Amino acid sequence: MKVRKITGVLFVLGLFFLVGCNQAASQEKPDTIRLDYAHYSPTSLVLKESGLVEEAFEEEGIEVEWVFSQGSNQALEYLNSNSVDFGSTAGAAALISKSNGSPIENVYIYSRPEWTALVTNEGSGIEELEDLEGKTVAATIGTDPYIFLLRALATEGIDEDDIELVNLQHGDGANSLLNDQVDAWAGLDPHMARIELEAGAELFYREPAFNTYGFLNVREDFSNEYPEYVDQVIELYEEARNWILENEEEAVELLAEEADISEEVAEIQLERNDFSNPIPGEEHEEAIKESGYILQDGEVIEQDADIDALVEELINPEFAERTIDD
Repeated sequence: MKVRKITGVLFVLGLFFLVGCNQAASQEKPDTIRLDYAHYSPTSLVLKESGLVEEAFEEEGIEVEWVFSQGSNQALEYLNSNSVDFGSTAGAAALISKSNGSPIENVYIYSRPEWTALVTNEGSGIEELEDLEGKTVAATIGTDPYIFLLRALATEGIDEDDIELVNLQHGDGANSLLNDQVDAWAGLDPHMARIELEAGAELFYREPAFNTYGFLNVREDFSNEYPEYVDQVIELYEEARNWILENEEEAVELLAEEADISEEVAEIQLERNDFSNPIPGEEHEEAIKESGYILQDGEVIEQDADIDALVEELINPEFAERTIDD
């Protein structure tokens, strides 16, 4: 009787072990990898169009889903709602989201762009920042152009309340400027390059240092559960980055087609992107901290938030450091 009882217990324990092994095996890889793509991230467009991601995960039976982001704010909405695993944003926008408890971390720099400036129509009478007082200015709240606007105003001691801010998505902001519905616009490429080239819009305030970097963010639950797949996605982004550097003409053609813009506009946009340093590091941390202090002064980020600690939590270079060969 004792032998039968022991055998029965061992049998039940064996079943639990097998079930546990099967569950562990099922968690070794994701069923689907979900990525966003955006016109402000040329590398994401290359990946989507080339099929490199689908090819990389086909043998493992992992599905790939693409979601279009109109701006950093939308990419962060997708990340926060668990609609994507990887999202493309400006660095400062990611910091705002992190300060609000967003479960994300930055694992890759897809470019260092000068993708935003303050824009007005020719003959508007707006030539410098002081001319914005009392004027309507379009911007997409929570994105790099909005943060750029705040930093620009702060340099001249102009309060945000001294302008009338109109919250519009980037493309709508460009159209509103062209239709004289607003006096100025915190622009974003490729829309900015398009109206500059095709409609004579003027970039009356430029400061490359106020543009924060292009961040590829991942949901922390994904990176914790599937770190090797974060590595693989970074490797794929590296393929796309190197392809752009080696095939500039083809990259212009691809961007023009995907964003439905002329090749002349696409060329301007790509010229404003520096693809040379994809590994998150000290220079990125310092740039995001500076934006964080401005955002804190403007009460976009809580006054008691520890900016340095938030940046440290947000930027995780480990994946790129072990994946990318210097």
